[in-house]
Amino acid sequence: MPAVSSFTISCEALNVDQTFSEGDTITGQVILSLSKETKAKRLFVKAKGDANVHWTERRGDTTHTYSAHRRYFKLKQFLIPEDSEETVLPVGNHVYNFSFRVPSENMPSSFRGTHGKIVYKLEAKLSRSWRMDSTAEKEFKFVSKSFSNFRTLLNEQSGSTEKKMGVFSKGQVQIDATVNKTAFATGETMHIFANVNNASSKNMTPKFSLIRTIKFFAKGDSKSEEQTVEKVVDKVIKPHTQQEVKCGLKIPTDEMPSIENCDIISVTHQLKVYLDISFAFDPEIIFPVVIAHPMFVAQLSGSLDPYPAGAFGGPTNSDFPPPVAHYPAPPYPGPHGYPDAQSPYVPPPTYPTDPQVYSGPPGAYPYQPPPIFGAQTNPVPMGPSPYGSPLSSSSSGLQHPPPVPAFYMPPPDPQNQPAFASVPPSAPSFNLNPSAPELNADFLSQTNNAPPEYTLLFPTSTPGKSKDK
Repeated sequence: MPAVSSFTISCEALNVDQTFSEGDTITGQVILSLSKETKAKRLFVKAKGDANVHWTERRGDTTHTYSAHRRYFKLKQFLIPEDSEETVLPVGNHVYNFSFRVPSENMPSSFRGTHGKIVYKLEAKLSRSWRMDSTAEKEFKFVSKSFSNFRTLLNEQSGSTEKKMGVFSKGQVQIDATVNKTAFATGETMHIFANVNNASSKNMTPKFSLIRTIKFFAKGDSKSEEQTVEKVVDKVIKPHTQQEVKCGLKIPTDEMPSIENCDIISVTHQLKVYLDISFAFDPEIIFPVVIAHPMFVAQLSGSLDPYPAGAFGGPTNSDFPPPVAHYPAPPYPGPHGYPDAQSPYVPPPTYPTDPQVYSGPPGAYPYQPPPIFGAQTNPVPMGPSPYGSPLSSSSSGLQHPPPVPAFYMPPPDPQNQPAFASVPPSAPSFNLNPSAPELNADFLSQTNNAPPEYTLLFPTSTPGKSKDK
């Protein structure tokens, strides 16, 4: 009679569909039933995700084998330590709890196909001396939450094509089609609108098909399978008529989701809108379609944001920091540097919890207003004014330049003024002596008189004779 009566592994479901996704925590139990006392070397449980592809092709007398493998993660937890000596387990049931957190990485959903599979599972193994290892496995369904450009998948798609008829008919055909979005959950209905202009001499039938394509990749080669999942046929459009067609195509609830994030297995879907014309090539429009698990029906319908909204919205790729919060404008300074009571700017209210703001020591220069955009400013420092300092306390008779209302600000509080000399600088002295002799005659008033003689304007510099001689 074997010592191990049963060896099973189980996990707790997180939802009705018993699915797990990136970042979820898997908790479960390993149950070991023994019919007699047993020595165990080690007992551990693993959680892992793998993708495998395998197929063969025969060419002549040679058979070619294609295979590929991808490991997405592997987690291991010891229930009986590996480095310890053999542990004696008594008769009865032994329950071991475990917990794993699924990595938050871009991994494909579970899949099983003709030539490959993507499997996520739990595996427990019991090792004993001189005995075969006992194993227990349990697969769990993994649903990927990784969508590339999720918000663009909710946008409407549109396309157009036209065709000139061949030898057996005349005229041309044009079709314009629109589908309400790109991504759909299983069980949803695709709403398609088409405008057909049949300017030919033949009948044609609008048709709508949902097509699934599965591809397997290995060793530089690939193998593909294509299948029509759902198809809708509309009424015949007669020659030389224009007709608007509306179609509702429901996606089967058991349809496998699209897989675009695995490099050895891909599952893609497309919507084919075409006109079936006998004895002619059918004009068609192809729309890419993404099929998702029904757990995403709320997000894909636009009623729920797939990303949690933060302080400044959802996720972003911007390298810039989030916008700064706006606060009330600071009070405008009054005549002495304090808030003006008559100013339209009101200082923000203060609260007991607000920290005290340190404004620094009083400045030695008057408050300067911020620059006025659109006005001309001169940032170059100017030399000393010939009119003296406007901060001087002296009331001398120096003339001050007229103030400019747009830029001049009153001086600060007198108690915070810097120390300046009480006597203003004296005005510079100038030499006012004329370089020519003074003229006492008013020549403008002499209208009829003869002009003055040259000797009057410029007297001779010859010295007179001395009286001593």
